[in-house]
Amino acid sequence: MTSPDSDGLLAEQLLRLTRRVHRIQKRHLEQRDLGITPAQSRLLRTLAHWGSPPRMADLAERLEVVPRAVTTLVDGLEASGKVRRVPDPANRRVIRIELTDDGRGALRELRAARRSAAEEILAPLTEEQRAALGGLLNTLIDGTPVARC
Repeated sequence: MTSPDSDGLLAEQLLRLTRRVHRIQKRHLEQRDLGITPAQSRLLRTLAHWGSPPRMADLAERLEVVPRAVTTLVDGLEASGKVRRVPDPANRRVIRIELTDDGRGALRELRAARRSAAEEILAPLTEEQRAALGGLLNTLIDGTPVARC
């Protein structure tokens, strides 16, 4: 069992790691000169996982932000040609958001930037350490305690 002091230290380490990951990913994004903010990147990645173009309200719910924030992100991505607004074929009053070819190209670049950032972050770890870290992170993400023998 951990003591409150060690839990506080772990929490601080996690926060510091999160900030480092964000800084490194941001730098890798800027090096590729895509002109996409981290928030726009997140919207593009979310959009790419949809089977068909979602409504803005669906994006806001998935991203856990207010609809106005999605409108601002979509406006910027639409202006740069990464997404477009399209009418819903079943209800012309509903607007859906879809990726353009430029948006799909930007996603490929974003994935490459994230991979290179991950390589930089994980460089000090051995393969065994990476596997152990992956298991621990999955446990934390899922929130399910590891069974003990």
